[in-house]
Amino acid sequence: MNLIFKISIIFIVGAMLGCGTSSKTTSSQGELKYLQDLVASRSFKIESNWAMPLMTRSMNSISNAGLLPVGSAGNQINLFGNSNYLKVEGDTVSAFLPYFGERQMGAGYASNTNAIQFKGVPENYKVVDNTGSNSKEISFNINNKTEGFRVHITLNPDLSSNINVNSTARFTIRYKGEVMPIGNEQY
Repeated sequence: MNLIFKISIIFIVGAMLGCGTSSKTTSSQGELKYLQDLVASRSFKIESNWAMPLMTRSMNSISNAGLLPVGSAGNQINLFGNSNYLKVEGDTVSAFLPYFGERQMGAGYASNTNAIQFKGVPENYKVVDNTGSNSKEISFNINNKTEGFRVHITLNPDLSSNINVNSTARFTIRYKGEVMPIGNEQY
């Protein structure tokens, strides 16, 4: 009984110490300056490694049927090896992002349903510094021939990215990946 008590105390103390670690990461001044310069250049590309669709009954059914890529689940799709991008080149923003999820009523049947695609000059392009996480928040509105998109991008000093896409014709989806200067794409 004494041994069990000692093991329990060691386990509880270990768990408390493990939970007390800070999750806040620190970034070097060089990383912060590089990210600031990259965003200011308006010449960068984001390649996503993961798509995170809204988990619906349909996505759950597709996942349970084993129809998703290897290493994927209904709420996290592996995009490694799939061509995708979101580019900012001067005043123009373009994207080809594979879409997983449900379409809503009102979208044209002739439109491309397997990807979010757009190219043009966005409306309300804004860049905001998030001083709490040292990230850059970029948001804009853009349309293609059949639907409108509200895009919100978070770029972190470690060059990781999150893209949230809200559409007038599809359920919301999020992408996780990496940002890089145009010309340094990895293929």
